[in-house]
Amino acid sequence: MEVTNGLSEKARNDLLLVEKAKNGSELAFANLMNRYRDSIYFMLLKMVNNASDAEDLTIEAFGKAFRNLDSFTPEFAFSTWLFKIATNNCIDFIRKKQSSPSPIDQWQDDIDNLTINIQSDLPDPEESLINDQKIAVLRGIVNQLKPRYRTLIELRYYKEYSYEEISSELKLPIGTVKAQLYRAKSLLYNIFVKTGNR
Repeated sequence: MEVTNGLSEKARNDLLLVEKAKNGSELAFANLMNRYRDSIYFMLLKMVNNASDAEDLTIEAFGKAFRNLDSFTPEFAFSTWLFKIATNNCIDFIRKKQSSPSPIDQWQDDIDNLTINIQSDLPDPEESLINDQKIAVLRGIVNQLKPRYRTLIELRYYKEYSYEEISSELKLPIGTVKAQLYRAKSLLYNIFVKTGNR
């Protein structure tokens, strides 16, 4: 590949890694990710002000970039292209979140509300019945997930495990935990939409 003139040495090195990645080099993918993961994460964290969302959006940004490497042209630095993908994806995420609260957020709110109600000394019978119904609906929806995704949701949201604790419990690398948890949340969202619980 002919390296574009006018690019910095780092940008030229990126282009070489991109070419290797296009040819299936996992080491090249890993090098590109290691090179930009932290700066992408901190940029996204400033945009969303939520560490968990920023982690998910960072994984998404790299996923989109790596899936679309063939559309990358070396007119610009790879880093410019990658940051644009991450920024656009984050803006879409913020717009969706503002237009309607996500089922995951609503679900977390429901769980928080249930916890508050359960802790009250004497909930009236109607409140107890409504709480029981909400718990049953939430459990029913989560139970529709495949076992590995269900386990991740249960550990993260029922037991409130950290990513590190889930990684240790399931003996999985932390990156795999984050990627699979993102997939589990996407599947859960689709179930919410299909069952009209949005």
